[in-house]
Amino acid sequence: MQATVRFEHELLAVESEHDVWCMLELVAPSSPENAERKPLSVALVIDRSGSMAGAKLAVTRECAAFLVQRMAPADRVSIVAYDDEIQLLAPLTAIDGNRDALLAAIGRIHARNMTNLSGGWLKGAETLSAAPADSLRRVVLLSDGIANVGINDTPSLRQMAERTRAQGVTTSTVGFGERFAEDLMTAMADAGGGAAHFAETPDDAPAIFAQEFSDLVTLVAQNVSVELRPEPEVRFLGVLNEFPAVAVEGGVQVQLGDAFGQERRRVVFQLHVPSVAALGAQRVAEVVLRYVSVGQEVAHHEVRIPLTVNLVSADEAAATSPDAEVTEEVVILSSAQAGKRARELADDGDLEGALRTLREAARRLSATAQGSARAEELLEQAEFWQTRAMSMAPETYDLLERKRLLYRERTTRESRRRREP
Repeated sequence: MQATVRFEHELLAVESEHDVWCMLELVAPSSPENAERKPLSVALVIDRSGSMAGAKLAVTRECAAFLVQRMAPADRVSIVAYDDEIQLLAPLTAIDGNRDALLAAIGRIHARNMTNLSGGWLKGAETLSAAPADSLRRVVLLSDGIANVGINDTPSLRQMAERTRAQGVTTSTVGFGERFAEDLMTAMADAGGGAAHFAETPDDAPAIFAQEFSDLVTLVAQNVSVELRPEPEVRFLGVLNEFPAVAVEGGVQVQLGDAFGQERRRVVFQLHVPSVAALGAQRVAEVVLRYVSVGQEVAHHEVRIPLTVNLVSADEAAATSPDAEVTEEVVILSSAQAGKRARELADDGDLEGALRTLREAARRLSATAQGSARAEELLEQAEFWQTRAMSMAPETYDLLERKRLLYRERTTRESRRRREP
């Protein structure tokens, strides 16, 4: 995995304090061919509560069939349907020789009663306990409603997803429509090491399932983490991205999860560099990248990158331009952070404050787009946040708008950029 670090300002004025933005960019290697990749073990856990009746469930069946049709003979799948009861439609079964039977089981899923989300998810995870140890194990949980039967509090389900992840089973979630509990679904995906998807309409579901399948078959690294270790006199100020972070000796560890073939990830963080009297190179921090490669060889890797700035005269520092790509990434990620603040303000009933926050984010994006090579992306982001700002009124801000804010904020702050096909 290639790793590079860039500063927004690499030349700093001597005898002055500085808050410096740093951008770590990771580029994953190509994914293995199908014949070389690890086999998959996937549990499809499908909500069949009454609110799924009609187009939602019809499209979900088609998407589940899409996955089964594209899995390799050595892959395995289980199928769980849940409402207020849990039904194991297919135990963990090899695709080879059983594809038609699995597709028939999917076709028999019909809408029924309430939503025992925890029971369905637990049954799906249970089916993967029999999966081969060398397979990639994932539960794909779909729901369109509030968990109202079984365990339904977010902390408990998050802890369960963490424990399951520690056993080698990851969890991705797909929230459907406007009624599901987005905070619970995203918390489970974060704790479970998978992705959190939002299908606003049935038309969004096929692309989500295609992405989930692509993630599984192009996985090249797991447990990717980055430790940011400032020098004793340098202070770590924070990370702009949406990643779990924990304090470790000498710094903080940012947990990025999985990496996919030829994917680019960016982590943007800020350091406070105190006044230094001497000219020349000054080491300010160290980045430690760790990951487990996946493919023909499973191996642990560790890469250490020293971070150094150059102390120069105030005139020389003032004459240099900032790194435009770092500045643009800071503005994009800051807009997503503003989206989170706006959602929290709206939750507290301060819609006017939320509106001002989003308008300022849109204004900054539009200003940064002037003359930028990424103008189209910046302007699209500006338009999205400006549109969300216009919804910040009692008669227009609703459950659907909240989900739009949450999932765009998360997607932006994950800062994934996949190679164009």
